[in-house]
Amino acid sequence: MRNTVEILGVNVDKLTFKEALEVAWGLLKSDGVSAIFTPNPEIIMCAKEDLQLREILNNADLCTADGIGVVYGSKILKDPVPERVAGFDLTCALLERVSKTDDGVFLFGAKPGVAEIAKANLEEKYPGIKIAGTRDGYFKPEEEEEIVNQINQSKAKLLLVCLGAPKQEKWIAAHKKDLKVNLCMGVGGTLDVLAGTAKRAPKIFIKLNLEWVYRLLKNPSRIGRFAALPKFVIEVFKAK
Repeated sequence: MRNTVEILGVNVDKLTFKEALEVAWGLLKSDGVSAIFTPNPEIIMCAKEDLQLREILNNADLCTADGIGVVYGSKILKDPVPERVAGFDLTCALLERVSKTDDGVFLFGAKPGVAEIAKANLEEKYPGIKIAGTRDGYFKPEEEEEIVNQINQSKAKLLLVCLGAPKQEKWIAAHKKDLKVNLCMGVGGTLDVLAGTAKRAPKIFIKLNLEWVYRLLKNPSRIGRFAALPKFVIEVFKAK
């Protein structure tokens, strides 16, 4: 039985990072196709208006709090999640485990060439990891059946979908019934970081829960996106 807190209509799992990793590993090793999503305040605000996205998130097998704002939101509601479980960190921990097995990984998303660089970097970092296939995130609707076939033919067990929210969540939901992987994860810009085309915040920012500040300093044009955070907090107080 999952233990979740409802934040603006989205059910977020109340798990520590280690607990979330164990759940993810169990899903990867289980039959059927499971889905993990990692909503931040921006995604939850989007789901507040987008009923389809909200339903997709709430039908996930695991929905972690990716963003300190989500953690604070749960505290405002007096039903706190234990800690932030970032999609990138969860992905890396899972990849490390997968590298010690014969389970394949498919990298799907980002600009042309990025997934291939991420593949090379992962093979260097995790000797023995099996990257079964790659595909960039630029495609036409009529190509989606081909993409599903490519993923299935790779026989990968783990599919990382990095198309950005809410596109990645909706893509997984639309094709879940046709996929033959064990676990799909919607993890945004993870491939860019793995490829080195984008940098993660220094550890001190992450430790202090100020990763969003680093992103804003590096890219001031993102100010519009970060405006979602105060709106999110206001909406959570209203919900309370």
